[in-house]
Amino acid sequence: MNLAALPVPPQPFTHAPAPKPAAEPRDMRAWETARDFEAQFVSVLLQPMFEGTGQDDAFGGGPGENMFRSLLVEQYGREMVKSGGIGLADVVYREMLKMQEAPK
Repeated sequence: MNLAALPVPPQPFTHAPAPKPAAEPRDMRAWETARDFEAQFVSVLLQPMFEGTGQDDAFGGGPGENMFRSLLVEQYGREMVKSGGIGLADVVYREMLKMQEAPK
C-alpha cells in the first residue's frame, strides 16, 4: 500500500490566536492577577445570559443545577481568557506596572 497516495485530513481549526511574542519578560504574579481580573469580568458579562434559562424537566439538574450555575459561568470566563480573552488582561497588566513604578 502506498501511504503517499492517501489523502491528508485537514488540520483542525483552533479558535485560540497565536501567542504574541513578549518584548520583555512578564511579571508572572501581576500577569496572573490581570488574567484573573479579566476572567471575573467576562463571567460577570456572561451571567445575565444564563439567568433566563430555565430547567429542563426531563433532564434538569434540580436544585443542584441552580447552585452550581455560577461556578459554571465562572469557568466559562476562565476558559475564554485562556483562549485569548477580550484583551482586558493586557490593559490591566500595563496599568498595574505603571502603578508599581509610580513614585510614592
